[in-house]
Amino acid sequence: MTSIDNTDQTVGADPAGPDGPQGTDEAARAVTEAALFEAFGGVRGMVETTVPGLIFVAIYTVNHDIKSSAIASLALSVVMGVTRLLQRDTLKHAFSGVFGVAFGAVFAMMSGNAKNFYLPGMLYTLGLAIAYIVTAAARVPLLGLILGPIFKENLSWRTRNPGRLRAYTKASWAWGLILLAKSAILFPLYWWGNATQLGWVKVALGIPPFLLSVYLTWIFLVKAPPPIDVIAEMEAAEKAEKEEKAAQAEKDHEASPVSD
Repeated sequence: MTSIDNTDQTVGADPAGPDGPQGTDEAARAVTEAALFEAFGGVRGMVETTVPGLIFVAIYTVNHDIKSSAIASLALSVVMGVTRLLQRDTLKHAFSGVFGVAFGAVFAMMSGNAKNFYLPGMLYTLGLAIAYIVTAAARVPLLGLILGPIFKENLSWRTRNPGRLRAYTKASWAWGLILLAKSAILFPLYWWGNATQLGWVKVALGIPPFLLSVYLTWIFLVKAPPPIDVIAEMEAAEKAEKEEKAAQAEKDHEASPVSD
């Protein structure tokens, strides 16, 4: 994928460029990549999702103390969230990781079982996998609901853009099956393995499935028709309506009798 740092394209912009079809394709790829990075947090989001769990399992492997491991992991997550806030990042990206780590830390300390640090995240992953699969099967793919507003197409892909509906459906199937496979590895370890084994495997399975899912989504979307910018359509319709009203008002003014 091309780096979004090297493009000034924005989501919903006209991808046509001076290089003809090749320039259009490159711009479409950049726009799609930018939307995926915005939706899923990019490289930084992957780090913020993975590192707290890595800190927990690393400390727990050394001292087998749930409290110190959980507090260290939560403290790091809070620091990363506050850093995002100070940089005026979105609240979603700033606090989504903090809440997940906080639930895990509290659950582990209250239960006295280190494996429970990972349980909230595992349940979330399993629930998300089911949501992707169910919505894809129902032809209302979750990925379209997530990315539609970012592409400024909202729900137009459902009724007006069948190519993008197919792309979102395929991508949602990919996400669902990949996350389901991840859950199929982790839950047996939760039931029958120890906390250290579960922790290291969960850390190892943090980034690769995510990257594969994002890459497949990118592949499906760049091959799909471009999004319909319904925001631009509404703005154009509103502008046309104002111009029509102004023209009608001017016509009525010219037609009205002039009093002495």
